[in-house]
Amino acid sequence: MIFTETKLQGAYVIALESLEDSRGFFARAFCQNEFAAHGLKPIIAQANVAHNRREGTVRGMHFQIPPAAETKLVRCTRGAILDIIVDLRPESPTYLQHVAVELNADNQRSLYVPERFAHGYQVLSDNTDTSYQVGEYYSPAHERALRYDDPRLGLTWPLPMTVISDKDRDAPLLETWAERLEQEMTIMVREGAAG
Repeated sequence: MIFTETKLQGAYVIALESLEDSRGFFARAFCQNEFAAHGLKPIIAQANVAHNRREGTVRGMHFQIPPAAETKLVRCTRGAILDIIVDLRPESPTYLQHVAVELNADNQRSLYVPERFAHGYQVLSDNTDTSYQVGEYYSPAHERALRYDDPRLGLTWPLPMTVISDKDRDAPLLETWAERLEQEMTIMVREGAAG
């Protein structure tokens, strides 16, 4: 695997190193030792799959707060997505900044999303499948979302939006809960410092 860190510390685009022959190719997509060697959390608590029927569908921007903050390893296995992550670590110099990466079945890349990052994507072609390996169990009590069109985030989606869930459409704007978000995301740092 080839790890390339984005401008957001701890977030990586991961390319496959393929071994090719007459059958096709073989590549390692996950290895605990390689992830740990890059300072990443190599735990998979859940594996999820999403199927999106229509180009333009938006999912996000989702995250869980501590103590159930989660890592994600996201790969598009059919079709294409524009994957966007937002740094929600108040102590980070890139707090509220984002990175957008195209993941598709042809480039075979994945995106490693650290804890305390929001994640979402837009589907770039019909009938797209995306897989997630997640480092924490789903916890409805810790689930949060940012608005996909929050002007404070400045996210740019390449296509007109065709489908979005009511839950994502109704997520609050940062101006209504920025202070609370910062407090919720700072808990982990305090707990880590105390331990």
